[in-house]
Amino acid sequence: MRSVRGMRIASIIAAGGLVLSAAACGEAPDEDNNAGSGGEKYTACMVTDVGGIDDKSFNASAWKGLQDAEAENSNIEIKHTASRAEADYEPNLTQYVNQKCDFILAVGGLMLESTKKIAEANPDQQFGIVDANPGVANVYPMEFDTAQAGFLAGYVAAGMSQSGKVGTYGGMKIPPVTIFMDGFVDGVAHYNQAKSAKVQALGWNKDTQNGSFTNSFEKQDEGKKVSDALVAQGADIIMPVAGGAGLGTTGAAQASGGKYHTIWVDVDGCESTPNCPAILTTVVKNIPGAVKEAVLKAAGDEKLNAEQGFVGTLANDGVSLAPFHEYDSKVPAELKAELDKLKADIAAGTVKVESPAQPK
Repeated sequence: MRSVRGMRIASIIAAGGLVLSAAACGEAPDEDNNAGSGGEKYTACMVTDVGGIDDKSFNASAWKGLQDAEAENSNIEIKHTASRAEADYEPNLTQYVNQKCDFILAVGGLMLESTKKIAEANPDQQFGIVDANPGVANVYPMEFDTAQAGFLAGYVAAGMSQSGKVGTYGGMKIPPVTIFMDGFVDGVAHYNQAKSAKVQALGWNKDTQNGSFTNSFEKQDEGKKVSDALVAQGADIIMPVAGGAGLGTTGAAQASGGKYHTIWVDVDGCESTPNCPAILTTVVKNIPGAVKEAVLKAAGDEKLNAEQGFVGTLANDGVSLAPFHEYDSKVPAELKAELDKLKADIAAGTVKVESPAQPK
C-alpha cells in the first residue's frame, strides 16, 4: 500500500463549531509548539476552533483522540495551535502544511470552507474534518448523527419533566448544532405519541428550523440569558447545544437548587464540567474514538479519503446517551427500559430519526 507519509496526512477535525470560552491564542503554529516535527516521528497537528483545547467540548475531545493515538503508538508525535478568530483558520492550517505535518486536524464545523480551500490548494496533502464534509478527495470527514442520541435525550427529558415543558437552544444556527435540536424535539414528540402525553418542547421548531440561539459558543452570560427565558416559560429540563455558552445554563441550574435540570452535549458533562449535580445526562459524540482510529490508520500507512469517511451512530457507538450519574436513582426503571428498547429500534432502523442536518 502506498505510504501515507508521502501524502502527509492533514486531518482536520471540524467539530461543529461548538466551542467554549477557554483562552485561545491565534498565532500561527511554530516548530516548538508542543511536540515539534522532524526526525522519523509521524506528526499529527491540530488546529482548534476558537475556544482552545480546554473547551470541555469539541476541541478537548479531538485533542484527547490525538493523545490516545500517541499513547498507543510511540512513533506518533502530536501538537496543536488555537484559533483566536475565524480569520486564523487558514493561516494556522497553512503553517502546518508548510511544516510538513503528516496529519493536520482542524476542529469545528465552522472550519469547513477554510479546510476545503487549503485542501484543494494542496492536493497531495490529506485532510480530515469532523462535523462537516467538504466533498474534497483528500479530506477525510468524521461526522456524527447526533439526532439519534438527541432523540433519546428528548424522550428521557419528556419522561422526567415535572412541568410538562422542556427546552433546547443553540450557539449558532448551523447543521452540527441544529441536528441535536431536531433529534431532541422529535424525541419529545415520540414520547407524547407513545404515552398520550402533551409535553411541550420549547426553543426549537423543527418544521420552520427556527428557535433560540446565543450567537456565541463562548459567552456564558448569553447562555444563561436564553435558558432563563425558557425557564420563565416553564421549562424544567434544558439542553444547551452551545459549547461554553451552555455552562451559563448548567451553572445556573445547579445554583437553582433543583428548580430545573440540564442535558449536556458532546462530552459527558459529569466528566467535563463542574455541574454534574444539575446534569441529567449527555448526548455524547465519540470524537476521541474517531480521531484516534483515523490517526492510527494513517500512521500505519493506510490512505484515508473522503469516500470512506466516518459517520457515528447509535449502532457503532459513535453517538450515545451518557449515564445518568447523580440522577440514576431518580430515573424510573420503566423509563430506562423504554430507552434501551428505543436505542435498539433506532439502531435497527425500525424507528426512523430524521434531520435536514444529518450526514449524507
